Formats: sequence, structure tokens, C-alpha cells
Amino acid sequence: MQNLTTVTEFTLITFPVLQKLQISLFVVVLFTYMLTLTGNIVIISLIWADNHLQTPMHFFLSNLSVLDILYTTSVTPKLLACLLEERKTISFAGYIIQTYFFFFLGTVEFILLAVMSFDRYVAICNPLCYTIIMNSRVCLLLVLGCWVGAFLSVLVPTIVVTRLPYCNKEINHFFCDIAPLLQVACIDTHLTEKINFLLSALVILSSLAFTTGSYIYIISTILRIPSTQDRQKAFSTCASHITVVSIAYGSNTFVYVRPNQNYSLDFDKIAAVLITLVTSLLNPFTYSLRNEKVKKVLRETMNRIMSLILRRT
Repeated sequence: MQNLTTVTEFTLITFPVLQKLQISLFVVVLFTYMLTLTGNIVIISLIWADNHLQTPMHFFLSNLSVLDILYTTSVTPKLLACLLEERKTISFAGYIIQTYFFFFLGTVEFILLAVMSFDRYVAICNPLCYTIIMNSRVCLLLVLGCWVGAFLSVLVPTIVVTRLPYCNKEINHFFCDIAPLLQVACIDTHLTEKINFLLSALVILSSLAFTTGSYIYIISTILRIPSTQDRQKAFSTCASHITVVSIAYGSNTFVYVRPNQNYSLDFDKIAAVLITLVTSLLNPFTYSLRNEKVKKVLRETMNRIMSLILRRT
């Protein structure tokens, strides 16, 4: 058995079957990353610059955009470097740090999505008390709770992983995930896999159950609204959140809520692309296209910019 200190770096095996398409993949990933940054920065700027968007829902949305930027940035720059470099290595410390931030930020997002469903529940099921219940202090405490809860839940499994001895330097993935790391450990990792499974299930399934419960009450309340126009308006305020929740929970449940981590990771790489790149890209566009207030502010902002450009010309 090798000692843990003998492994000081790992080699990431990104996409070996697509070796000849590395440059094309680099261009696609870079374009997706830049589009993700642009979309989320636009959402954040619009929300914080316009008084009409100073509401609890948009406050949570701006926090989600910040999370999407940090989440995709924790993985994408290293992936881009690996696609260009011949030597796709990362230090042991660098691997653990990226793993921690990937799961930490992902956990924050799940809890935040559950908080956003609670916000919609209060807005639709108890509208008269909405401003009292969802005041600025409560919103700040809820967001702070997301970060603290995620920090504590991810800390223990990360410490456990750092204590394991490793015998192989090759990691069959394009970013630093726990499952491929456990496959190169020198000892039986069954207990560690169980701990990771239970924590993943606790975070993902409990937040999903809370979100589902909120929407059961929301939908039952909406269906009792007599006016068709008012029902459609109420549904439209929840549609974008439901879309984001479906993508996030669907892909992450497939990858992480499984008791056995000893399997081929080829299919998981596809799901990981959806989790790390596509979801963060879709979130700002989903909210901007389905949220009437955001669309209105975006149109007004674009009109002001065009007017300034025309004046100068």
C-alpha cells in the first residue's frame, strides 16, 4: 500500500475518444463559458441597477446568477487548460480545493432553489403578508443560511477524502470530482461512498421534497383563482423557476444520488457537462425570457443604450 504523500499530483483524462477534436471542444467550451458569464452579469446588473427589480424574488435571482458564475468558474478554466495542454496535471491540493468548491457551490445552489420556492409559496399563497414575511432581513438571513449550511455539509466528506491513500495518478474525468478520486484509492472506500451518498441524498432529495411541497400548495392555490388571466400570470411567475429546478435536480440526482460509486464514468461525463456548463448557461436566459419584469427592464436598457449610440453618431 502506498502512502498518501507519494501522490502529489493527478493526471486528468478529459475526453480520450475525442482526442482529435480538442481544439474544437476548446472553442465550444470557451464560447459557452463567455456566454454564461455575460448572461449572468447582465442579470445581476439589471437587478441591482433598476428599482423595479428590487424585490425578494429578484434578490434571490441575483444571488443565483452570482452562484452560477462561481460554480462554472470553479471547473471551466482548468478544463480549458487541459484541452490545450499536453500534460493535463493538477496538484493534490489543487484537486481537493476544486472538489470542495464544486460541491460547496453546488450545495448552496440547491438550498437557494428551495428558498426561492418558499418565496414563490409566500407570494402566491399568502400575498397580503408577503412584504412582512419576506422583508430584507429575512432574505439576507435565508441567503446566509444557504452558504453556512453548504459550508458545513461539504466540509466533513472533503476532510475524509484528504485522509485516504492513493495508488494511481490517472483520474478518469475532466474536472475534480469525488467519484473518480475514490476509484484510485488504495483501500476499500465503501464506507466513504456511503457517507457521500447519504449527504448527497440529504441535500438533493430534502431540498427537492421541500420544493415539490411548496409547488403542490402553489398549484392548488393557483387553480382556485377564478380569473383565467390571473391564473396564467401566477403560473408565469413560477415557470422559470420550475424549469431551472427540473434541469438542476434531474442531472444531479442521476450522478450523485447513487449508493455505489464504482462504475464507468463515461456517461457521467456527459451529465457533468450538463451540470457544470449547460445549466449555468441556461439559467439567466430562462429567467430573462420567462420573467416579464426582467424582459421589460432589459428592453428599456437596450433602448437607452441604442439612443445614446445614435446620439453620438
